[in-house]
Amino acid sequence: MNHRDAIDERDTDDLDAVFTALASRHRRQIVHLLALQPASIQQLARQIGVSLTAIHRHIKVLEDAQLIRRKKSGRVNFLAINRATLLRVQDWAQEYHAYWGTDEETLDNYVAGIEAAQRRATDPEEKEKDR
Repeated sequence: MNHRDAIDERDTDDLDAVFTALASRHRRQIVHLLALQPASIQQLARQIGVSLTAIHRHIKVLEDAQLIRRKKSGRVNFLAINRATLLRVQDWAQEYHAYWGTDEETLDNYVAGIEAAQRRATDPEEKEKDR
């Protein structure tokens, strides 16, 4: 099983929604603020400096991606971060940790391997060394 097989189709769709939601600077601000503490929609709009209409659009995208949760108390909607979704994203990124070297190491090793293969393919002496 390769590393791509570890992520099923549903997880891929969920991750697509999360990364799409986080593509917006304002939505990343909302996630940051809610990671610190729950807040009402009005508080978030004030803190970020956007209209209630705009904040509602951002909240809908974040809710659809399951990045935030909502709880209503009376007439006020409170929002909080959904840590389970952030943990799924962290788990996804962690899968690649085993493959991480430094960028230079990874690229240098790849290029060195390609160059060695090319030398073996074109240089008769290199072919003899491999035998």
